[in-house]
Amino acid sequence: MYKILEKTQFSEKVFKFRIEAPEMAKHAHAGQFLMVRANEKGERVPFTFADWNPEEGWVEFIFMVIGKTTQMLSSYEAGDELQDVTGPLGQPTEMGPGKWAVIGGGVGLAIAFPVARQLAATGHEVHAIMGARTKDLLLLEEQFRSILPEDHIHITTDDGSYGEKGVVTAPLERLLQDKAVDQVFCVGPVPMMKFSTLTAEKYGTPIIASLNPIMVDGTGMCGCCRVEVDGQTKFACVDGPDFDATKVDWNDLRARQAAYRTEEGQSLKAYEEANCACQR
Repeated sequence: MYKILEKTQFSEKVFKFRIEAPEMAKHAHAGQFLMVRANEKGERVPFTFADWNPEEGWVEFIFMVIGKTTQMLSSYEAGDELQDVTGPLGQPTEMGPGKWAVIGGGVGLAIAFPVARQLAATGHEVHAIMGARTKDLLLLEEQFRSILPEDHIHITTDDGSYGEKGVVTAPLERLLQDKAVDQVFCVGPVPMMKFSTLTAEKYGTPIIASLNPIMVDGTGMCGCCRVEVDGQTKFACVDGPDFDATKVDWNDLRARQAAYRTEEGQSLKAYEEANCACQR
């Protein structure tokens, strides 16, 4: 069992858990993820490490309520326990030399932050491009500002409620035009990553994407996390989650992510009708 030490609510549907996991905290690296099972009857769901502290023995992950399991998790409080948590899983993000743009969209900012932090800590010049639909959904701004200069933080919101109105490709293109960056890391919704990739390709700039397809076990046995990369089948949980974004079949990935959307909606509706608390 894994005890929830802290619960933070960022918005109506976005939460952060800090859990007690001393061994996991010792081995976590930027870009890796963990698998969480809330209770004995629950499914396993993947979340990336948003932060960790080996000395204090905790790790953090951020999630958005989109289905039954995340709705259930949102009802947990500090002091409650999760049935099991497995990690770290996946390959750490490879950080070569260069000037980096780290792009995070929505909940993907939880992944982007530790990547940006490690790059900055190892002497790289880093620009963070932070995107969200609205100001209320912009995550970890304070954390990014604590590690990067003011003029290296670029914020966009779809509705213009904060920062620049528009999407992340606008500041990315400016940075590429000015030759301010020569490496790109992106994570977030599939359309955002796809168009970030097209923008980087236009300037011949290498770009890495952190993918989050459907996963069941996190070890490659189920095959649910397969993605098409350069015409070959890869498993995001063991070969990734990071891949050369220019080689990802984005249309296939988007279709696979939507494969069970109807069933997820039905499961969430049934769970809500049965009263969330009684099923914990």
